[in-house]
Amino acid sequence: MIIGLDVGGTHTDVVLLGQEGLARQIKVPTNPSDLFATVLTGLEKITEGIDPAHIRRAVLSTTLTTNRIVQRRIPDVGMIVSAGPGMDPELFRTGPHYHTVSGAIDHRGRENTPIDEAQVLKVADSLKKNGIRYLGVVSKFSVRNPDHEVAIAELIGTQFEKVFLGHRIAGNLNFPRRIATTFLHASVYPIHKDFFEAVLNSMAKKGLSVPIRILKPDGGNMRFDASIDHPAQTILSGPAASVMGSVAFAPKDEECLVLDIGGTTTDMAVLVNGVPLLDPMGIRIGDHKTLIRSLETVSIGVGGDSVVRVVDGKIHIGPDRLGMAMAYGGPVPTPTDAIFILGIGEGGDLEKAREGIQTVADALGTDVQDAANRIFEQACRTILDKAGSMINRINAKPVYTVHELWEGHRLQPRRILVLGGPAPWFAKGLERLSDSRVNVVPRWTVANAIGAGLARTTCEVTLFADTEREIATAPEENFSTVIPSNYTKEDAIATAMDLLCRKAIARGANSDHLELEVIEAMSFNMVRGFCTTGRNIRVMAQVKPGLIHGYDPIAKKIMDSNFV
Repeated sequence: MIIGLDVGGTHTDVVLLGQEGLARQIKVPTNPSDLFATVLTGLEKITEGIDPAHIRRAVLSTTLTTNRIVQRRIPDVGMIVSAGPGMDPELFRTGPHYHTVSGAIDHRGRENTPIDEAQVLKVADSLKKNGIRYLGVVSKFSVRNPDHEVAIAELIGTQFEKVFLGHRIAGNLNFPRRIATTFLHASVYPIHKDFFEAVLNSMAKKGLSVPIRILKPDGGNMRFDASIDHPAQTILSGPAASVMGSVAFAPKDEECLVLDIGGTTTDMAVLVNGVPLLDPMGIRIGDHKTLIRSLETVSIGVGGDSVVRVVDGKIHIGPDRLGMAMAYGGPVPTPTDAIFILGIGEGGDLEKAREGIQTVADALGTDVQDAANRIFEQACRTILDKAGSMINRINAKPVYTVHELWEGHRLQPRRILVLGGPAPWFAKGLERLSDSRVNVVPRWTVANAIGAGLARTTCEVTLFADTEREIATAPEENFSTVIPSNYTKEDAIATAMDLLCRKAIARGANSDHLELEVIEAMSFNMVRGFCTTGRNIRVMAQVKPGLIHGYDPIAKKIMDSNFV
């Protein structure tokens, strides 16, 4: 059996999946100030009366690190950056405790200028005096030669609680994004560490020895214990759960817009023939452009419980949420209250909903029915407009699915898949206002937790080879080996695939059902004078993001029992 758990802004959804399909589902209120207690409550309830030995794994999707970054509630961390000649590293300053030091490695991994140990020690002393406990170290070409980052860490690492090295965080050459990525890992580390330790300790105390995974933003998962060294890989795992929850039930022969409408936000994405789109560059969150691979998703502050206001005679919906709908005892009118007035939804206190929408109607100078209709229509149009803008942005650049590049392809989704608590209610308005067919995803209230539970383990490897220097490296994997001068691109691919296979299994992948693929393989001749002196080879390989082997019977039984 598999547990899938997704922490949302309003509720935390938990499911228990087995060969019989969806064996159990629950919802618990999300406590933003104590997400650990929220997660633990969900795990305790879903496993009540279940022998833990029957549970194969639990996959968690959490908003903890994302929320802290967005709310700017992250601790001060230090950054030591070595750039050498070229672009000024001050352009990529992450905060007040950002220091540049001497030392330069060139693009082929050769040392041009050594580090200045005295300078590094002076910077470390300054950071300690300012109370810094977590640190990132980035050298411009460390993915070709990590020696400077390693040397700095060996020199001062014992003086800090945790030091993140840029070459172990991301294997790509993009210097500015590698700085931002390393900074975010250091920033969210103490937050994720507290969550990590609390979950493990409490589960051990209660005798639950369930293997735990955590969902990554690329739609795959990783072992929970591996996440302590890659804490920023938990950013945007919530929207990824939404996408994977739709993949299990999406048609495999058309393009679909996916809308996860919750109480606080709506997360949106696109599937091409049942396959999610990938942002190949990496997450952008707040002011930070990173190298963290992510599914192509957008979140907007419109949901069923968004605050409805009238400002200068116009309706404004969201982006904040102050509680549940008034129909459920909340303090302010919401789109959910409007839905009840229109008779689309059911299950709340209609008089309370009417009381809330009446205040909007009075401000607009109209009746309750008209105000409710205008609120609902505006919420649906806002979602559709934002989705259209997202599709236009995607069409302005090459389209990448998680499997391949579709050069020149233009997205034109004609089907909308809706999930989330108010999905059936919003589906009616979305279909009326668009030219698309709208389908509600089976088990829409917990589909994101189902997606988390069914997601497979993913990872990637980047390998560089320089045949003139006779060296092949994958610094992110702490791998380096001597190669012969006749080493080829095919040899590099074989090495990369071997590294990827071992990494995937270490991260928790099923060794019998690995789907590995090369996503980039390039070889360039290096020429001096009129002679070829060697080749520069780069290979990137990945485990394809997707759902676990054998998920189809589970998905079919969920669909067959959806309306039982």
